[in-house]
Amino acid sequence: MHKPYLIDNLKFDMRIYVLVYGVDPLRIFVFREGLARFATEEYLGPFRNNLDNLFMHLTNYAINKNSENFEANEDSAEDDVGHKRSVSSVLKLIEEREAHNGITAKKIWDMIDDIATKTLISA
Repeated sequence: MHKPYLIDNLKFDMRIYVLVYGVDPLRIFVFREGLARFATEEYLGPFRNNLDNLFMHLTNYAINKNSENFEANEDSAEDDVGHKRSVSSVLKLIEEREAHNGITAKKIWDMIDDIATKTLISA
């Protein structure tokens, strides 16, 4: 991805859970919470000298938990800190940042629903 969306200058991904309840007709449920996993080093575009920096380019917990920069979230009441956060906290932050662009958590969930549906239809 040429220019990834960053939070705290870190790459992240969102793990969303989808339950396939039926296939004929297709019935799915998208759980409205999930897990956001963050890289542990600030992102710089890929260059020859940083391509092997897994802590910058990958968001896998299995990799980043070994980083000296890894910050675990020790308080379940604060779901917006550390390198593993709730999806709802990330969507809230995006909504606040992008309000001027009309981006809302509902619009993002609508897009996630659409992606999940199209992915399952293609299978």
